[in-house]
Amino acid sequence: MISMNPIKLKEYTFLAISVELPKTTLLVVTSDKGYIMCGALDVALLNDKLKDRKIVAGRATGVKTIDQLLEAPLESVTYEAEALGIHRGMIGKEALLKMV
Repeated sequence: MISMNPIKLKEYTFLAISVELPKTTLLVVTSDKGYIMCGALDVALLNDKLKDRKIVAGRATGVKTIDQLLEAPLESVTYEAEALGIHRGMIGKEALLKMV
């Protein structure tokens, strides 16, 4: 099952997406500029092979719900996210607010 729901952080609206797969769930919260995602995100791939796309993204591991993703510290971030002031250890919802 796939669910997509708007979520509000301060005065901004983001889109929360959950994709239920066998034995796992993919979790993403996105803005127009970037996104945070569960451990399925391959930040190294985005930084290396897709560097020319300048993707703004962060990854949190060990999360099972959108709420956990919003509250979890980011385990890794792309170079483009770092350029916006997003860093490892930053809480997911704080990173999203830098992506508006």
